[in-house]
Amino acid sequence: MDVIADILLAAGAIGAGIYCFVLGRRLNRFNDLEKGVGGAVAVLSAQVDDLTRTLNAARQTASVSAETLTDLTQRAEDMSRRLELQMASLHDIPDQASPAPPPTAAPPAPPAPKPAPTAPMFARRSHFDDTTAGDSA
Repeated sequence: MDVIADILLAAGAIGAGIYCFVLGRRLNRFNDLEKGVGGAVAVLSAQVDDLTRTLNAARQTASVSAETLTDLTQRAEDMSRRLELQMASLHDIPDQASPAPPPTAAPPAPPAPKPAPTAPMFARRSHFDDTTAGDSA
């Protein structure tokens, strides 16, 4: 009876050893940095780091832009108050009547016609710049 128990105990130990060996190989493949989940985790970790740096830079830029916009808004409000005060002070100035020109015998000659322009008066520009077409990605 002792021999049978020893044989079963040895078979169990060999089975557990084989199970541990197979499990260890699977775990190594699972954590492989090139093909397995370990590689995916490493790539995602690097992307999270990049996104964190980008987010911090965007926050700093937005903070500076907000401060600049606040300063410009304050300056615009100050200038608006000054202009309103100047406009109000202009309403207090009395109108000065200009003397009428003496009547002339003949009406003045009409001005000479202007030459036709060679270039168009208005030019349409596109909002889209070809040099920045590849930078939007």
